[in-house]
Amino acid sequence: MRSAKLYRYDLPMDSGVILRDQRLKQREGFVVELALDGEIGRGEIAPLAGFSVETMDEAYSQLVEQLALWQQGAELDFSELYPSVAFGLSMAQMELAKQLPVQGAYQAAPLCSGDPDELIPKLNAMTGEKVAKIKVGLYEPIRDGMLVSLFLESIPDLTLRLDANRAWSAEKAQQFAKKIAPSLRGRISFIEEPCQVPGDSFSFAIDTGIAIAWDETLQHAIRRDDFKLEDLNGAKAIVIKPTLIGSVECCIELISRAKELGIKAVVSSSIESSLGLTQLARLAHWQLPDEVPGLDTVGLFAQQLEVPWPGCELPVASLSDQALIWQSE
Repeated sequence: MRSAKLYRYDLPMDSGVILRDQRLKQREGFVVELALDGEIGRGEIAPLAGFSVETMDEAYSQLVEQLALWQQGAELDFSELYPSVAFGLSMAQMELAKQLPVQGAYQAAPLCSGDPDELIPKLNAMTGEKVAKIKVGLYEPIRDGMLVSLFLESIPDLTLRLDANRAWSAEKAQQFAKKIAPSLRGRISFIEEPCQVPGDSFSFAIDTGIAIAWDETLQHAIRRDDFKLEDLNGAKAIVIKPTLIGSVECCIELISRAKELGIKAVVSSSIESSLGLTQLARLAHWQLPDEVPGLDTVGLFAQQLEVPWPGCELPVASLSDQALIWQSE
């Protein structure tokens, strides 16, 4: 006997979280709970405003339709669903079928800002590659370049991932690069989407020797019927944010193809709750056991949801305390 529930959560964020020039005070999303023969599988559907193609209302309409179909015994087709809906439903099905391994990659690349000394204890706790992430593009590119250079000079075994979110023109990207000595650039694992125009990012990589990663460009390209990963030229890495990409199966196919092409793949967060984040950590460990994922976002919340992130001391809200907005009859 199949049954399903749909919860809507609303979690407070840390007061300093800013996305696309907007302060994010609350994180909203849905959690589906599928039940079959005494087993339960959950998945999180959390469109991210300013990044997702779908709104919360659009996701809700599609979710209710798909849950009703599933409850009646139908096999769901994720290919025509919004990315967040496809990801959450496929994850719930995978967890229900016990196909998602329990072990997770909880050693996420720490997100750092101004002080190298604050980063050192986190790096010392890491095994393997000492990798951290810095958001760039929020301030002047010259300042960003000086900050990145400071971190690389201060911590000799550090590798950095940078995320620019298409913040720069070609000229500003060059201003950034000029502040980083050529001898340090090889320790920048990649910079995600440095320029507003993907072609300018490609040129930036050639001109500076700083590797780039496709993030938004991948999200846009994968929606095309003729999408082929090998057509995305010039990048050393792809950043896979399942909430913005699609089903778990789609993400696994991307990872597999990236390995064939010699492209680094990194599973990354779209600011999911701790429930969704721990599932991403399990997916990352399963598919990319040697790659540190980009999941250091639980600290952006003021509260966790149902499943705590290991080592996080934030209070945990129960799923049963969230709004139950739909359930099968």
